[in-house]
Amino acid sequence: MEQDIVPRLEKEFPQATKEEVLKNPHCHRFSIIFDREGYSPQFFLDMKNRHIACLTYHKHPGANWREEEFSVCQVSTVGGNTVEMRLAERGIFLSGKLWLREIRKLPESSHQSSIITTDYASSKEEIASSMFARWSQENFFKYMREHYNLDRLIDYNTQPVSDTTRVVNPQHRSMTSEIKKKVTILSRTLAHFGSVNLEGEIDPKRVSTYQQEKANLQEKIALLQTEIENLKQDKKGIPSHITFSALPKDEQFKQLSTQSKHFIDTVKMIAYRAETSMIQVTREISPRQDEARSLMRGVYNTEVDIVPDENEKTLTVFLHHLASHSSSNSVQYLCDEMNKTETIFPGTNLRLIYKMGSALNPRDQEV
Repeated sequence: MEQDIVPRLEKEFPQATKEEVLKNPHCHRFSIIFDREGYSPQFFLDMKNRHIACLTYHKHPGANWREEEFSVCQVSTVGGNTVEMRLAERGIFLSGKLWLREIRKLPESSHQSSIITTDYASSKEEIASSMFARWSQENFFKYMREHYNLDRLIDYNTQPVSDTTRVVNPQHRSMTSEIKKKVTILSRTLAHFGSVNLEGEIDPKRVSTYQQEKANLQEKIALLQTEIENLKQDKKGIPSHITFSALPKDEQFKQLSTQSKHFIDTVKMIAYRAETSMIQVTREISPRQDEARSLMRGVYNTEVDIVPDENEKTLTVFLHHLASHSSSNSVQYLCDEMNKTETIFPGTNLRLIYKMGSALNPRDQEV
């Protein structure tokens, strides 16, 4: 992110000027939003020094805040809707290096979503909207798998892995798995030990059986605790990651070729963003905004007639009418907005025109 993404953003995207930053110490040139994997106090500080705000989830949020701290806020979503969220804010001095804002959302469940940011200018409502908009990225990948099916275009060729690539040490992974397995058995044994009680009338035979069972369980617990402690000690001397060349020959592997996957992922993102832009247009007049994406899928599955006109230098796309009058009206509005762009079809000098109707119907061909 620091070596590739941020320099490109600084170079290519609109942002606050240096004069604006100097006038307002809380002003930032732009914001970057990322998940917990990018959590780094030093990175936050480095970006702040470059007047770039960071938004991410708190990796170590600690105990829940009191409910009395939260108030109902109106938050605008990326889809243009307004939703209610219960939000609260505190300041946090992170790792003895940097003051940040911590904003939490109180859900119906007990888990509070914690956001930390070096954006000192935006309201907590704006920050919550920006952070939770990341959900659209997860939704994007799920949606593209279900409705675009572009993954079938990806090849599954393999390519060698560099010898210097760091990979998980299989010995360390195996030992971690063994520790987890024994800890699970220990937990069950402790629960069983606690559930064994001497009930009813006391007689020598029942007492002897009870004492024997307790002693057996106690011995098993002690043995498991010793084994777990020994495994943990042994694990400390084993590195968690090693270079690929250090892997045993039977553990070495080849990775899938990434070239075509990167290309297809780019196509997916472009297609999804185009679809999202079209949805924003139809939502301006659509009475049922929650069905805008399903409306777009209906458009993509609708037959069209494509009519080129070399004399007028146009390429007219007739979209057949949809099942309902309201859906057709929404798509007609979209067509009108797209026609205003006067887009030239790639590789030609023909201007694209979108219409509802059929090329076989003379009335639909009237301007």
